Amino acid sequence: MILNNETAQKTAALLLQINAIKLQPQKPFTWASGWKSPIYCDNRVILSYPTIRNYIRENLARQIEELYGKPEMIAGVATGAIGIGALVAEYLNVPFCYVRPEAKGHGRQNKIEGHLEKNTNVVVVEDLISTGKSSLLAVEALKEANANVKGMVAVFSYGFQVAEDNFKKANITLNTLSNYEMLLKEAEKSRYINESEAMLLSEWRNAPDTWGM
Repeated sequence: MILNNETAQKTAALLLQINAIKLQPQKPFTWASGWKSPIYCDNRVILSYPTIRNYIRENLARQIEELYGKPEMIAGVATGAIGIGALVAEYLNVPFCYVRPEAKGHGRQNKIEGHLEKNTNVVVVEDLISTGKSSLLAVEALKEANANVKGMVAVFSYGFQVAEDNFKKANITLNTLSNYEMLLKEAEKSRYINESEAMLLSEWRNAPDTWGM
């Protein structure tokens, strides 16, 4: 869910501006899952642009306070949301930790890095939501550490039905600054893509696991 259409539109425009989102419907990417995709999103690029990262930081923080009040801690999901999550925590002046979906295979084998007290009210920050699987594994790690997970916010979501189902099953609320539908509108409006490419990209979102096969 997005809370503000104006923010969603501007976020999509900024991501396109800095090539954090690349659209290649004629030359699709291959994800780690094996899915063929006409879109690739790397929100870590945001960190290289101070004005844009400040915009993202402040709007994520506002969304968190609007939805949950001021949390006791922000948790970023490794690795993509470590930087963004830390910026949000700094802006809100609250403690920060980051969470791996799975424990390290060496050292102390931690899932959670940072000091987390039991029963702490935590909001999770993500950079990108695809199926939601790794994000929800991080939530589960926090719950295993007896944290009270209030919900999750993210910069961008593909809006897959499987992700919606996964978050609903886990009873975790998810809100994002922008999403795939807003991205397509902005990309077509700015002539980043044409009408036929927009149709192709819409088709992919409806069946990403079989698209291009």
